[in-house]
Amino acid sequence: MERPEPPRTSPTALPGYAATGRIDELRATEYRHLDTDGQVYLDYAGAGVAAQAQVRQHHDRLLAGLYSNPHSENPTSAAAGSLVDSARRAVLDFFHADPAEYAVVFTPNASGACRLVGEAYDFGRASPLVLTWDNHNSVNGIREYARASGGAVRYVPLSGPELRVAESDLTRVLDAGPRGLAGRWGRPGRRGLFAYPAQSNFSGVQHPLSWVELAHQHGYDVLLDAAAFAPTNRLDLSIVRPDFVCLSWYKLFGYPTGVGALLARRDALARLRRPWFAGGTIRAVSVQGDWHRSMDDESAFEDGTLNFLSIPDVEFGLRWLDSIGVDLVHTRVGLLTEWLLERLVTLRHDTGGPLVQVYGPTTGAARGATVTFNLRHPDGTLVDERLVAREAAAAGFSLRTGCFCNPGAGEGAFGIGRESLRRRLLARVDTIDQYLAALRLPTGGAVRVSFGLASTATDAERFVAFVQSTWLNREVGVEAALPPRLRC
Repeated sequence: MERPEPPRTSPTALPGYAATGRIDELRATEYRHLDTDGQVYLDYAGAGVAAQAQVRQHHDRLLAGLYSNPHSENPTSAAAGSLVDSARRAVLDFFHADPAEYAVVFTPNASGACRLVGEAYDFGRASPLVLTWDNHNSVNGIREYARASGGAVRYVPLSGPELRVAESDLTRVLDAGPRGLAGRWGRPGRRGLFAYPAQSNFSGVQHPLSWVELAHQHGYDVLLDAAAFAPTNRLDLSIVRPDFVCLSWYKLFGYPTGVGALLARRDALARLRRPWFAGGTIRAVSVQGDWHRSMDDESAFEDGTLNFLSIPDVEFGLRWLDSIGVDLVHTRVGLLTEWLLERLVTLRHDTGGPLVQVYGPTTGAARGATVTFNLRHPDGTLVDERLVAREAAAAGFSLRTGCFCNPGAGEGAFGIGRESLRRRLLARVDTIDQYLAALRLPTGGAVRVSFGLASTATDAERFVAFVQSTWLNREVGVEAALPPRLRC
């Protein structure tokens, strides 16, 4: 069989690439630490990278002023509170969110934002939860709150090799939701919650933002997981109006860690009922009287003392990203992703079999800069992702292997059906490797590379060269013992 010749063009020759040259300038200055010791960073879906300017700004701010707990009333407390308030305004400005419509709740991360919604949402027999298969586990976990409150949980499946959700399937599931249940149980006006990722952290698929309005028309509130989407795509909340948006700031610009946000429509936030209270969330409380009164604004959801020394870094990070241009970053990573996909899918062994099995879209249409795949031996068998991780690390590549906390997308990619899960897991399994053996899976996960703010053509070219030189025509061999899988 004659093998197709892979494209030899560098990404730098692609139309439009030269216009993104500012990123190369920044890579040589603000992000030059990425090139220390010949490393190649390809895990932007896991975490962004910080510019030197961000670290300098944090250092200079702390040495130039004195800040203390914003819950106090003194000059240092007022200074910290002023910076936190400024960061809230910066978040709303960045996402074009009307402060009369949206509030910003600072959280430890996107997972914390999801928990806030899950624990306080009014689930019940007439208020179901609908999720797409490819949600991150931080969103999947909301189903435990829904079930504990007697709410139905419905998943919308993925279909086809691109691992997308058919809008007809989504509409069918939404049609079975609050409207029908409200009539059945005589509870008009009840709502449900629809949660989905703007971009899958597994396949890179970007689901339509128009689904927010579609769900609203069916009587649902919408939780939009934007953690994987926002770093390289513009989210305009003056156009798309989800009720809840979950974010982790380190995904957008690397620093600070330990700070995320829940952006919530004020009317939706007012409908949440928290199951507990903590310091900073209440206006008044009595021990002997056994009562409490929550704060009336977003601070009712910010437990304890905020991370007041790092939250101001969010404002600087947003301004830094805005100065570079989200659209510019979007263009750069889109070009690199298209080039990488074209190269990977054309690599073939001398046997004619493909070297790379991509999960999700193999073109740049309606997808983000996250590419997930497995490598194949010349006989067609999958290469264990742990071996790829080990050899990639030894060669200086920072990438991700495993399931990426996205079991639904993994089940769709590997063709695992519900009946298979039920039938083969009746026997007791104690380890992840036993679980995989029971399902008769050839490996335990996949390989993921992702581009971001400071990615360059050299990063992509070096990775393709590594894959080709290391794995093309490499026969199955006796490999050194691989560590057991600890989670999936």
